[in-house]
Amino acid sequence: MPSRVRKFASTIKRLTDIALPNQCALCGNLSQELLCEGCDAQYWNEPRLRCATCALPLGASDMRRERDDTRAHCAACLESPPAFNDTLALADYRAPLDTLAVELKFRARLAAGETFARNLHALFEDSDLPVPDVIVPVPLSRARIVARGYNQAWAIARPLARSMGVPSDASIVARVRHTSAQSRLDQDARRRNVASAFSISGDVRGKHVGVVDDVMTSGATLDALARMLKLAGARRVTNFVALRTPKD
Repeated sequence: MPSRVRKFASTIKRLTDIALPNQCALCGNLSQELLCEGCDAQYWNEPRLRCATCALPLGASDMRRERDDTRAHCAACLESPPAFNDTLALADYRAPLDTLAVELKFRARLAAGETFARNLHALFEDSDLPVPDVIVPVPLSRARIVARGYNQAWAIARPLARSMGVPSDASIVARVRHTSAQSRLDQDARRRNVASAFSISGDVRGKHVGVVDDVMTSGATLDALARMLKLAGARRVTNFVALRTPKD
């Protein structure tokens, strides 16, 4: 009986989607998906060279290479490597894609999380990175969860893990200290702000942990989280971020 109910509900949803098409979140044209076919094809295929470690966009003059690594890296990551090993980012945090991040983070448009996850999975499939053992979202403090009602990183992490065929777990990492919004701080203040903000409660010893966030700015939050994961025994940390700010 439950199976029949699910099938009926699925059929009703498909018929409703056909009868009542939505508007594309970016251009406003009629679309049965979050993005119309034109926007979906245009904005996820940006030919952008990025640092393999932090996903910062690179110009030809910014490229550096390690001796045993054919991938490009920024000078900052080579001179002072962060605790995480790799970062995959879909695109720069700028118009019009920044609209999707804002809609997901502040207006509970959770379909944007599914869209980010689908494209992150495609990006991962085109990379040479190993599959993580577990996917975790960057956690929010209890106060922020209560105020917002959901974690936007989890809205991306769960469907991403599902498409990759690996477990996702939002309980492994906790934010034990409520911090000021990173966007209001300079780079040094951001590092201090999140230095002791996280704790690890799950067993990550010897595991490759994939960490998911919606936007990466300075990388201070992801660095602090990766540092805690490594201290807890994780052997590798890969970041999966929807959008990356071009510069700190």
